[in-house]
Amino acid sequence: MNPLIDGLQYANWSERVFRQMREGGLDAVHVTITYHENFRETVLQIEKWNRFFERFPDLIFQGFSADDVAKARDTGRTAIFFGSQNPSMIEDDIGLVEVLHRLGLRFMQLTYNNQSLLATGCYEARDSGLTRMGREVVAEMNRVGMVVDMSHSGERSTLEAIEHSSRPIAITHANPHGWHPALRNKSETVMKALAESGGMLGFSVYPHHLKGGSACTIDEFCTMIARTAELIGIRHIGIGTDLCQDQPDSVVEWMRVGRWTRKIDYGEGSAAAPGFPPMPEWFNDNRDFAKIAEGLKSVGMSGAEIAAVMGGNWSDFFASSFGRA
Repeated sequence: MNPLIDGLQYANWSERVFRQMREGGLDAVHVTITYHENFRETVLQIEKWNRFFERFPDLIFQGFSADDVAKARDTGRTAIFFGSQNPSMIEDDIGLVEVLHRLGLRFMQLTYNNQSLLATGCYEARDSGLTRMGREVVAEMNRVGMVVDMSHSGERSTLEAIEHSSRPIAITHANPHGWHPALRNKSETVMKALAESGGMLGFSVYPHHLKGGSACTIDEFCTMIARTAELIGIRHIGIGTDLCQDQPDSVVEWMRVGRWTRKIDYGEGSAAAPGFPPMPEWFNDNRDFAKIAEGLKSVGMSGAEIAAVMGGNWSDFFASSFGRA
């Protein structure tokens, strides 16, 4: 059987969520362990995860290589792969890329929504592309086997990361901008460049990324996936739900504001609704992946294509991305 892999989640982790992962048959997931945290704070998050692995060894374990996806299937558990949605934890020290990789970090976004030391986020008015440090950090990530993730980055920065990286990059959680014009969603130009370089796009079910928001139907979502497959090829797409299950609304403030402003930044939400939006009725938690697979079948995808989207493509990408160059 082919694996089931989610390209990104940021849940309020608990035994309940871990058990739902097992009920849903999730073999592997890229989890966000840090947004705006510095290095020491990120290490504390890893310590927290170590306690989870200690308490729930029958449900989860830390993944380091693509082989751990097969290990998860063989042992009936979920492999947890660490990632960061911002480069804050490397501070201004390129040497911390390798240190964090040794601790298990396998994905790092070069930006969240703002300008970083490495590149420009999708909410900035001007996108100046990769910085001098950004180019060096990308090369170091390529060397150690850490995936360059451009999910929250601006267009020029994303295209330059694709061009500069010696390994294929990922956009772990976003949808086509032409389908729904959220600032976070990606243009046809970016998606084609991503695919041509061998990269991966993970489709998000987070309502702010969906056409119609929380009212988006499973048919609309799966039709979008099928059309994107026709545009850039079936081998370059997967699922990256961006599931933020059980998180309190207060977490949204940390995600969007961090330490960069004292004002409330509502980001992709609105001043009237600064918290998490309701999920679409067809995807509430990790037990709902089968609904996406059924939806893909309903829009005409073959069994092999569905298997690729639901995890086979991510598994192949992990195999070529996590080892040292």
